[in-house]
Amino acid sequence: MTQPLQVSPASSPAIAAFDGPQGWRQGLAYGLMGLPLAFVALPLYVIWPNHYAREMGVSLSALGLLLLAVRLGDALIDPWLGRVLDQYGRTKEKYKKTIGHLSLWGSLLLLTSMYALFAPPTGLRGSPMGLLAWAGLGLVGASLSYSALTIAHHAWAARLGGDTRQRSRVVAWRESAALAGVIMASVLPSMAGWPALITGLALSLLIGVVLWSKAVVPDTPTLTNPLPLLSASPWQQAQFRRLIAIFVVNGFASAIPASLVLFFVQDRLQAPKGMEAVFLGSYFLAAAVSIPAWLAVVKRWGLARTWAVGMGLSVLVFAWVLRLETGDFTAFVLVCLLSGLALGADLVLPAALLNGVIAELGEQGRSEGVYVGWWNMAAKLNLALAAGVTLPLLAFLGYSPGQQDPTALWALTWVYGAVPCVFKIIALGLLVQLWIRRSSS
Repeated sequence: MTQPLQVSPASSPAIAAFDGPQGWRQGLAYGLMGLPLAFVALPLYVIWPNHYAREMGVSLSALGLLLLAVRLGDALIDPWLGRVLDQYGRTKEKYKKTIGHLSLWGSLLLLTSMYALFAPPTGLRGSPMGLLAWAGLGLVGASLSYSALTIAHHAWAARLGGDTRQRSRVVAWRESAALAGVIMASVLPSMAGWPALITGLALSLLIGVVLWSKAVVPDTPTLTNPLPLLSASPWQQAQFRRLIAIFVVNGFASAIPASLVLFFVQDRLQAPKGMEAVFLGSYFLAAAVSIPAWLAVVKRWGLARTWAVGMGLSVLVFAWVLRLETGDFTAFVLVCLLSGLALGADLVLPAALLNGVIAELGEQGRSEGVYVGWWNMAAKLNLALAAGVTLPLLAFLGYSPGQQDPTALWALTWVYGAVPCVFKIIALGLLVQLWIRRSSS
């Protein structure tokens, strides 16, 4: 049986390229692809459902069920996509060629699908069932291409390896670029509509693909034995099971506000049109600014304890949402800024912990794709359940977009603000019990 390659942080030329005065070049070359991928995530998971509900009259229940079905199907194929990437990246040369083809064709499919989602044929706009069918096709294309590109991009960082500091630095480059993409995606639609969003996506994909092709290629062993088409081997590892349990509960807590934020802003706060960009922009800008601070804390406390601090901060801040009423715009901006600071920890630290698990288990350069695939599947399930459960739940409780009934707004506020805090507290408890007390990062 072929043994996995063991690469020490000091002996890896690839990870060493991120150190020193010129490390920013490699950081940018690898990380910038995170911008268009995040540019897609916000419209796909936040803006698009609100757009179809308000502008095209599609019911929340129908949207929730469609999103749940597509995201569940999308999530289930992620481990297989990760294994395919492992299979076709069995040498350094093949790995770079595989990523090159994937980034090109995946970007084209992603751009086409996003355009189709936001510009359905005019003849379908009076037909809810026709719109749902069209949206289903667009969602499948966008989700499949987005998943493949995301898994490949994250697996690249995992294959680089490195120690705790180096892993967190590489992930920070990716997530900083991603935050820039999210900020752009939150501002452009309100300023210039969806055509500007699609144009921005096209340009950022082009730049991201070109730069990624110039990034240093991870050290890759030559594997001669065929890999199984689908592997559940990560689930045989206790470290992975513990970490992904924490990640799932924490991710579900974060996915609920992401699915409901526009409804809360427009109906509970009754913010004027265009204020969404201020709220979302301040949230993601604060997250971007906070990343260097979180990296500094990691040096002192380690990855897991720093993540715990971020979770605690998130609960303390987001609980304020329950006190907000119509017109509390300034207070909500403050909530966005402070919860954005906590988001920085969520973006960088779990992925860095995962990369560490892959390295410690000796799977670097062999099976990081399948690990990232299962991880990505968990993230998708969070988003699927958040939309698939909360949107129909709100409809059951009497809420519909544009409604001002006090009972319906009470339901919206508590589902948006209280439920995420409960799950975040559970995730914090799991992090302490399953990880911090068992291991050190």
